[in-house]
Amino acid sequence: KGSSVRICDTRKTTPGLRMLEKYAVKCGGGFNHRFGLNEAVLIKDNHIAQCGGSISLAIQKVRSNIGHMVKVEVEVESRDQVLEAIVEEVDVIMFDNCSPLDAAEWRKLIPPSIIVEVSGGIRHELLRAYAESGVDYISMGALTHSVKALDISLDVSVKEGVTHA
Repeated sequence: KGSSVRICDTRKTTPGLRMLEKYAVKCGGGFNHRFGLNEAVLIKDNHIAQCGGSISLAIQKVRSNIGHMVKVEVEVESRDQVLEAIVEEVDVIMFDNCSPLDAAEWRKLIPPSIIVEVSGGIRHELLRAYAESGVDYISMGALTHSVKALDISLDVSVKEGVTHA
C-alpha cells in the first residue's frame, strides 16, 4: 500500500495446480511472474557458475540462442554482479537473498530502463522496507508454496418429521 512496487508469485507451485494457485494470487491483488520456462530466460547462479562465474558470458551465450523478443533476467548476489549485468543491458536484474539496505544501494546503480526485482527469502515483515528500496517487483514463493489451508466443514442436520421428495 502506498507504493508502486508489485508483489509477484513464482513458479514454485503445487504440481498440477499452477493455474489455480496463480489465479488465486491475482484474485488477492498480486501479480504473476512467469507461468513457464518458455516465457523469459532467467539466468541463475548455477548457470553463471557453468560460465566460470561470468555473468557477461552467461548472458552472451543465452542471447546467441534466443530470439530478439525474449526477455533476459539475471539473478545477482553482489554489487559487482549488478555492475556486470548493467553493462550487458539485461531486461531485468533480480537481487537474490539480499537485505533491504543492499537492495536500496544496488537499485541506485541501475538505469531506469532495467527492471529490478528482489526475491529469495522475502518475509512479510520486511515488505515495506523492500518496497521503499526502489525495486519494481518483489517475488515471493511463499504466496503459492506455503499457503495455509483453510479448515472448512459443513454440518448437515435432519429435522424429524420433514419429508423429502
